[in-house]
Amino acid sequence: MPHRVFAPLAVGIGFFALLAGLWIARADPPAASAPAGELAVLKAIPGDGTGGWDYLTVDPEGKRVYVSRATRVMVFDIEAGKLLGEVADTTGVHGIALVPDHNLGFATCGREGAVAVFDLKTLKVSQKVKAGQNPDAILYDPASQKVYAFNHTSGDITIIDPATLDKEPVTLPVGGTLEFAVADGAGHVYVNVEDKNEVAVIDSKQQKVTAYWPVAPGESPTGLAMDVAHGRLFVGCGNQKMVVLDAGTGKVLASPAAGSGIDGVAFDPALGLAVTANGRDGTLTAVREGPAGQFAVVQTLTTVKGARTVWGDPKTRRFYLPCNIPGEGGGPPKFGLLVVGAAEGAGMPASKPSTVPSAK
Repeated sequence: MPHRVFAPLAVGIGFFALLAGLWIARADPPAASAPAGELAVLKAIPGDGTGGWDYLTVDPEGKRVYVSRATRVMVFDIEAGKLLGEVADTTGVHGIALVPDHNLGFATCGREGAVAVFDLKTLKVSQKVKAGQNPDAILYDPASQKVYAFNHTSGDITIIDPATLDKEPVTLPVGGTLEFAVADGAGHVYVNVEDKNEVAVIDSKQQKVTAYWPVAPGESPTGLAMDVAHGRLFVGCGNQKMVVLDAGTGKVLASPAAGSGIDGVAFDPALGLAVTANGRDGTLTAVREGPAGQFAVVQTLTTVKGARTVWGDPKTRRFYLPCNIPGEGGGPPKFGLLVVGAAEGAGMPASKPSTVPSAK
């Protein structure tokens, strides 16, 4: 992903967390039990260090957030709201995948052309598996019980069996520059092909590409999320659109406007919201499906400039965005995590902060 090679991004300096209050009622929403209430920036979890960042992943059961930081993976304790530790020796890290059944984590080391394997308890790297050129996004597919590392530059996928790490991984050609990917848990993996404006569909059990779906009117697809229950793919595109695809047919269902600098998309099934992290704008665009399959932007939330990747926690119904957080009292910014969630309802405390929380 040449548009974000670990360069520090612009920093927000006290943006107002405005609440749009524009969520729409639906006669038959996919998430009927979703709580009413706008999203808000709830708090900031401070981290440390300098340098850029990229993808993150959440472990809902372990209550941790793993964030890539150029040469290491930072591990945050969600409940305690603090930095827990780091996975070192992951040069050029982009993405992280977790396989708790094997007590293993996998991190793509883009500059090494490898995937680092680490222990989830000790956070120590045990070995590195050779991958393609500039491995980027990575995921664990429960249907095939394999780890998929998406090689951005060589346009192929390195497929690793976490149960037999001594065996040579499988290489699956896809073509194009590969960006973020998702799995539906039923044998399908979807990956954005940025330079071809497509989503490639992979049968993970047979390990073969079965389709290429255009995302027009979207261009340069990067972020990707999925509503598994209702078969929707949410594609964040470089021309400021969230393209919604039918995950069974590839049909474009909608293309609502989003912000600038999208690099991450997340979906929360309980809230019924798909969100794009818009790094250049310093905003979060929230989209909900309405009656008769209509998709509409229901809120644009101010976050921090540079907050361009996002991951949702289905247990807490919160979204996490890594960024440089404004310093307390106008001091220098400090890296950390913005926590976004429902402003009220579903057991969430009412929270409508007037400014982005500072890093302390």
